[in-house]
Amino acid sequence: MTRPDPATSGEIAEEQDLGSVFVSNYPPYSVWSEDAVAEARRALETTVPGGRDLGVYLHIPFCRKRCKFCYFRVYTDKNFDEIGTYLDALGREVELYSKMPSIAGRKPKFIYFGGGTPSYISAKHLRALVERLQRAIPWDGVEEVAFECEPGTLTEAKLQAIRAIGVTRLSLGIENFDDDILRLNGRAHVSKEIDRCMPWIEELDFDQLNVDLIAGMLGETWEKWRATVARTIELDADSVTIYQLELPYNTRFTKNILDGALEVPVADWETKRAWHAYAIEEFGKAGYQTSSAYTLVKKDHPCRFLYRDSVWHGCDLLGTGVASFSHINGVHFQNCDGWGEYLARVGREELPLSRAFSTGPEERLIREFILQLKLGSLGAAGFAEKFGTNVLERFAEPLRRLQKDGWLQLSSDRIDLTPAGLLRVDSLLPNFYEEKFRNARYT
Repeated sequence: MTRPDPATSGEIAEEQDLGSVFVSNYPPYSVWSEDAVAEARRALETTVPGGRDLGVYLHIPFCRKRCKFCYFRVYTDKNFDEIGTYLDALGREVELYSKMPSIAGRKPKFIYFGGGTPSYISAKHLRALVERLQRAIPWDGVEEVAFECEPGTLTEAKLQAIRAIGVTRLSLGIENFDDDILRLNGRAHVSKEIDRCMPWIEELDFDQLNVDLIAGMLGETWEKWRATVARTIELDADSVTIYQLELPYNTRFTKNILDGALEVPVADWETKRAWHAYAIEEFGKAGYQTSSAYTLVKKDHPCRFLYRDSVWHGCDLLGTGVASFSHINGVHFQNCDGWGEYLARVGREELPLSRAFSTGPEERLIREFILQLKLGSLGAAGFAEKFGTNVLERFAEPLRRLQKDGWLQLSSDRIDLTPAGLLRVDSLLPNFYEEKFRNARYT
């Protein structure tokens, strides 16, 4: 079977059901280059104007198993000592950044532990890492500390350690409650591990419990999806995040599809959106309201997600760890994505940068515009104040086209996506790209 080119827009992705669909940044990562790393270094050496928020992302790239749909940089073969070596390098990287003019003296608004599986590491490792990080970049005054968890990695003692380091937003990767689906998709946990950890989480009373679901995992059926939605509603979490399964080219499932070896069919986009729409409706009946294209929050317990909102509104993000992404002083950059190279470069007291892209005003405008469209509604006034641009005029042609197709509604001062538009928002966003990036491979 001939391998098709990676998807560069929602329309292409939907024809072949393969490729990157979810949009997390702009311009596309594929146009970032090693040549632009010098721009990233200059940005880091330059003091940031006052008033811009800073967040810190910490990549913990360890998992019990690699999910068959996973496309992140993760490792399943590292022992306790190797994990300690990596976390030592991560701490040293943060120390190196803390001395840069763009970071020195700034207090982060949020901290995000992502992965991989941050809850995979031991409580001992976690406490030592946090103590070191806080000496380099103090957390006093931080408004949110978010932490991703896989149910089967949690013990009562580990959750107590997670709570003790100041975590406010615990995100539990449930994905599905059906054990056959979890096993088929390569998830490390099963449903009994969800049930086991929930009383501990409730007892510790985190400020916010978020649970993740994925619509369209292999083996999904309407009956099983309804059951998963019902079980999730019973958890009474503060927020629920629902993603539609996508299959970028570096996943095990995609390789099986291209080799003709996948025996279980993949749900098409129409079906995945139907499942997602059903979940939104059911959570609405249970007292939740839409917060973004992916997230629902309790109406009587409004939740903030500072990581999301700050990044989508153009904050500085310091991404640390192997393969992580940053945005500082208007420049995007990514760390090297190899274990050995990352450890070696940090060990030499070097920043482990691999590629970058220096944005201009147009790229920054488009980036914030498309990311904020994921919230479902967008006011023009904020963009006029920040960028001096009327986005309703600047993007008039694609907005009119998408309105005609029924994906959004326009008024004199705002854009509102329709429910159908919000379910497919990532496939709509390339309509707003600059022409030179329209056909660029996403990653």
